[in-house]
Amino acid sequence: MSDLLTQEIKALQAAAATTEARFEFIDDFAYPSGVQMAVNFTADFDAMLLRRLLKEPPMQLAQGEFGGRVGIWRLIELFNSHDIKATVFTPGRICELYPKAVAAVTANGHEVADHMWEHQVPKDLQLEADHLQKSTQALTATAGKRPVGTRSWHSQALLVEEGYIYNSHGTAHHRPYYVRDKDNANCLLNIPFHYAIDDAMFFSFAWLASENAAQRITEPERVMDMWWDAFLQQYRQGGYLNVCLHPFVSGRAMRIDALDKLINRMKTLPGVWFPSCEEMARHCLENYPARGSEGVR
Repeated sequence: MSDLLTQEIKALQAAAATTEARFEFIDDFAYPSGVQMAVNFTADFDAMLLRRLLKEPPMQLAQGEFGGRVGIWRLIELFNSHDIKATVFTPGRICELYPKAVAAVTANGHEVADHMWEHQVPKDLQLEADHLQKSTQALTATAGKRPVGTRSWHSQALLVEEGYIYNSHGTAHHRPYYVRDKDNANCLLNIPFHYAIDDAMFFSFAWLASENAAQRITEPERVMDMWWDAFLQQYRQGGYLNVCLHPFVSGRAMRIDALDKLINRMKTLPGVWFPSCEEMARHCLENYPARGSEGVR
């Protein structure tokens, strides 16, 4: 093996070790007594904001509007009917477009969390801070409660400074875990989700500006069967599932019906907990705090 190749391998190993050191997994994780597993139902209330950023055609914009006018209300009704405490990740500017819907989320006992100001994070740090502050203020004023969670790629230092206690963006583990930034500071709990449990991956043409040929509309029953299998696998090991929905996607009547059947199926098994992401986060923070914090394990 050449000296150059040996150096490259060592550099890769060092980089991997540095990255690994930023993550803290909860090896002794357990749920409250009587709970076998938790399922977080989350919704990304993007409406047409992402469509506008991608400069998509009017048909895509109309899909986003459906989510704000119809889809979000159907999801609230679905969650209410099952006594599920859902988390709705909401861009700040949605408060300008659909304030009644945002307020209704909180009024019905669900959680409103941050999803960036305009569904993007500026590269300029000062502008990024301005976006996060504006989103936080808008959500607080409209929902009536300050958000404590986010689904974003905001800088962790800014999130910690603004008082956020969790992010739901990374996928490094199948259960909640802690992660620090590149300076090995600003520890934040991450509540993971995965694109395999994301409705938009299965039900949207031209998703994220891709060509129609790259997309397939999947039958709701097939998707629910896959999600049921994922649920069962996690249930057997006392794991966790984060179901990521979009009002403009899953707000369609036939998909609401399919989700209703899936939830009823989940509820046939004992010990399934349907908390909000905030409830899940507080369970972890109170019982399994990160090393170096108060109540260290």
